[in-house]
Amino acid sequence: MKIFVIILLFVLISQGYSQCSLSDIHVNQSRTGRTVNGKSQWTVYITNWCACVQTNVQLDCKGFQTVEAIEPSLLQVSGDVCLVSAGQPIWKGAIEFNYAWDTQFPLTPISSIVAC
Repeated sequence: MKIFVIILLFVLISQGYSQCSLSDIHVNQSRTGRTVNGKSQWTVYITNWCACVQTNVQLDCKGFQTVEAIEPSLLQVSGDVCLVSAGQPIWKGAIEFNYAWDTQFPLTPISSIVAC
């Protein structure tokens, strides 16, 4: 009976991890109240709500512009696609960076690789 319970728990846990998807990547932004070169500064938090890590997280960042430098290890802009954390694993914590522009840009997750 103990072995059955252990196997059942393992199956339930592993099924929960396999439920991870791109929808577990959340992007939240807020205005800091400061300005950089006359542009509003925004803080971006990219969070993985999945129990597993996600790598190679890419955002749709069409038209993205900033007058504030962003560390390339946090966000690399290439055309209309931005690579988060240089493709490195994003755990349950948040990646945080600031940018400065007149308006907030909709940074939408478009792809990732779930690694359980």
